[in-house]
Amino acid sequence: MIGSGIFTVIGTAMAGQKFDTPEISNTPLIHYLLTHTAMAGRPGAGPALALSLVLVAIVCVFTGLCYAELASMIPIAGSAYTYTYATLGELVAWIIGWDLILEYVVSNVAVAVGFAGYTKAQFAAFGVHLPDKWASPVWASGQWTGSYFNLPGFLIVFILTLLLVRGVKESAETNNIMVAIKIGAILTFLVVGGMLVKPANWTPFAPSGFAGIVTGGAIVFFTYIGFDSVSTAAEESRNPQKDLPFGIIMSLIVCTLLYVGVALVLLGMMKYTTFVSGEAAEAPVAYAMKYLGVHPFFRSVIVIGALTGMISSLLVFQYGQARIWYAMSRDGLLPKLFSKVHPKYKTPYWSTWIACFAVGIPAGLVDIGDAADLANIGTLFAFVLVSLGVIFLRHRQPDRKRAFRVPFVPWFPLMSVILCGGLMFGLTLITWLRFVIWLALGLVIYIFYSRHHSEFCKSKSEVRS
Repeated sequence: MIGSGIFTVIGTAMAGQKFDTPEISNTPLIHYLLTHTAMAGRPGAGPALALSLVLVAIVCVFTGLCYAELASMIPIAGSAYTYTYATLGELVAWIIGWDLILEYVVSNVAVAVGFAGYTKAQFAAFGVHLPDKWASPVWASGQWTGSYFNLPGFLIVFILTLLLVRGVKESAETNNIMVAIKIGAILTFLVVGGMLVKPANWTPFAPSGFAGIVTGGAIVFFTYIGFDSVSTAAEESRNPQKDLPFGIIMSLIVCTLLYVGVALVLLGMMKYTTFVSGEAAEAPVAYAMKYLGVHPFFRSVIVIGALTGMISSLLVFQYGQARIWYAMSRDGLLPKLFSKVHPKYKTPYWSTWIACFAVGIPAGLVDIGDAADLANIGTLFAFVLVSLGVIFLRHRQPDRKRAFRVPFVPWFPLMSVILCGGLMFGLTLITWLRFVIWLALGLVIYIFYSRHHSEFCKSKSEVRS
C-alpha cells in the first residue's frame, strides 16, 4: 500500500489546483451540481487533509470487506476481474476488466511522474541538475509547460519492463526489505520534519470547508490503492472470518496513522498554498526538506525511501496489469496477442511491452494530478461494482460457500457504495468525461469483438453443435 501517493499526490490534495479562469471542465462534479457555477480549479483540503485521509480509510474498510467475501468464493487468487467473471458473468467482468486496465495504467503514470520528480530532487542534492526540458511534464495545470519530454518517468518504466519480461519475481524477503525502507523513510521524515513544524501553518485548518475535505479525499484516495490485495489471501488464511478483516483493517490503521502524520508534519513545515504547482506539487516532501535546509543526509534517506516505494509500486502494478490483459485475452475478450508467452522466459511479453508504452509515454507528457484523478475514478468505480456484487450474490446464491462473509449485509456494502460514490463526485467534470469515454470505448470493443470471441461464446456454440 505504501507506494508513491503519500510522497506525491498529497501536495495536490493539500493545495488544490488553480487555473487562470473558471472552467466547468476543471470543476468538481459535486460543486457544479450544487451551485451550477464553474471554478478556477478545485479546492484543497489544507491541514484538514488529515480528516480526508481518515475518511478514505473508512471507505476502504467497507470496500475491503466486500473484496474479501468475493475473493473467498473463488478457489484461486485473482483480481476483481477474476471474481466477477466467475460470479456475475461476462459483461460485468468485461466492464471491471476494462476499468482495471485504466486504473493500472494511469496509476502507474502518476507513480512514474512522481518518481521523475523525486529523482530530479535527489540528483540536485548531489549537485547534478537535470534539464527541465527533459525532466518535467509537457502538460501541467491545464497548460503547456515548454518541456519536451519527462525522460526519467519513461526510463524507469522501460527498465522495469526489461526485468518483468525476463520473469523477475518479488520474494517475500525482498518485499519486506522494501517495506522496511519505505517505513523507515516516513519515520525519519516525521522526526526530522517534526522539529521544523510551525503551528501557525495549520491555520486555517479547513480553508475550503467540507467540500475541500471531500475533494482532498478524492485526490488522495490514490495513496490507499493496493489494500484490496489482502483479500486475495482468503483461501490461504487459517481462519479467514477472523484473519481477513484483521489484516485489512490493521493495514489501513497503520497506513492511516503514517499518512496523517506525514500530512500534519508537512503542513506544519510549510503553508499548504506552497504546494500548488511545480516541484512543490510533484515532490512535496523533497521540496519542503530542501527549502528549509534539512541536512542532505536526511534528505537523501527520505528521497531514497520514496523512490523505493515508487519502484515497488511500479513493478507490482506493471506486473499486475499485464496479467489482467493476459487473463482477458485467455478468456477471448482481447486478441490472442495479449496472451502470447515468451518461448524462453514464459512471461506474457507482448502484454508487458504494450503496458510499458501505455504507461511510459503518458508519463513523459502529463502531470501527476490528471493521472491520479483517472486512477481514482477507475478504482472507485470498481469498488462500487464489487460492493454491489456482494449484495447481488447474497440474494442470488445465498447457499454458496464463503470462507468469509461481510457482516450486516446489505448495510456494509451499501455504505461502501455511498462513500465511494461520494468521493467520485469530488472529482472534476473532465475526469468524469474521460472516464465515460473510456467506458464507452470499452463497450464498443465488447459489442463488436469480445462477445464474439470469448470462451463463453465458443462453449455455447459447441453445445449447440
